Amino acid sequence: MTQLETYSVWDPLVRWFHWINVLCVLGLIAVGVAILNDKALGVDNDGKILLKSVHVYIGYVFAMNLALRLVWAFVGGKNARWSAILPGGRGYWKELQSFVTALRAGRARPYLGHDPLARIALTLLLVLLVVQAVSGLILAGTDLFLPPLGSRIASTVAAAGVDPATLVPYAPAMYDAEAYAAMRSWRAPVATAHLYLFYSLLVLASFHIVAVVVSEVRDGSGLVSAMFSGKKNLKQPPADAP
Repeated sequence: MTQLETYSVWDPLVRWFHWINVLCVLGLIAVGVAILNDKALGVDNDGKILLKSVHVYIGYVFAMNLALRLVWAFVGGKNARWSAILPGGRGYWKELQSFVTALRAGRARPYLGHDPLARIALTLLLVLLVVQAVSGLILAGTDLFLPPLGSRIASTVAAAGVDPATLVPYAPAMYDAEAYAAMRSWRAPVATAHLYLFYSLLVLASFHIVAVVVSEVRDGSGLVSAMFSGKKNLKQPPADAP
């Protein structure tokens, strides 16, 4: 029987980021689906404002959590840093080729951190998360007049004699019609990008879950438990061992 060796991998901040991100994404998906199907669900304007507000406040937690993780990639431990996340660097492409060849042959060595293929997927995921967070913050300002852009947007679209601080969604009488139409015009592609990135994240998250299951079955390294304990149990020395 092969003896398992235990290795420390993920520091507490990485683990907290991961699970907070999971909960935020699940919450954003659930509320987002409700917003997209508001008419079918019989949601009125007040209900839609409530759903969008909940979506935004979950988004704030999501964005702050993501920002902290991006900063931690500069100062965190070895497996948390950009050098262990981003594809590239000396010898990376040769390592990727060797890993794919070994994977096809069923003899790929496990990694403490992210393997060469996972680094590509993780980089794509981080880019999508960042763009989704930024576009979401823009939509929060242009739709509900919420921070960080809400006050500036409100001052731009408020009708003459209307205090921008009093603007509320779905109240056309409070808006300067021309300024509001112009704002909605440049907002439109941001909203479209946010929607289709949402679908892209669903696809990528599904691939991530499948990859975790396959890796668990193949290596038995306890990827999920490692995101709770910070430790991996491996049957052989990892390819990226110090």
